[in-house]
Amino acid sequence: EVKLVESGGGLVQAGGSLRLSCAASGFTFDGYAIGWYRQALGEEREGVAVIDNRDGSTYYADSVKGRFTISVDNANNVVYLQMNNLKPEDTAYYYCAAREGVTAQAMAHYTRYRYEYDYWGQGTQVTVSS
Repeated sequence: EVKLVESGGGLVQAGGSLRLSCAASGFTFDGYAIGWYRQALGEEREGVAVIDNRDGSTYYADSVKGRFTISVDNANNVVYLQMNNLKPEDTAYYYCAAREGVTAQAMAHYTRYRYEYDYWGQGTQVTVSS
């Protein structure tokens, strides 16, 4: 079965850290862009961080630059999102998605329809208390 499974979400105080994981099964990340997206209650979906696994190029939303880092473990088919210095405004449902053959910049702006992705996960909740 082809799927992406996220884990690592939870409740953390402002200033704390979390590491989200996105594990792929049934396919490998070779040739894919993999992105982390988030959607807060009542808000639009936002591309947070994306990595183009073809060349390692990345995209970060301005709101997370310097605090979040996306990385890929190709040996284990896992993409991570290290989130440091978390803020209450980072509270959202986070999910990962993958699409073959696109740049990180382009992938970051695929935020409206699920069919924009080849694969997507079910997501994980991140809550940051003040």
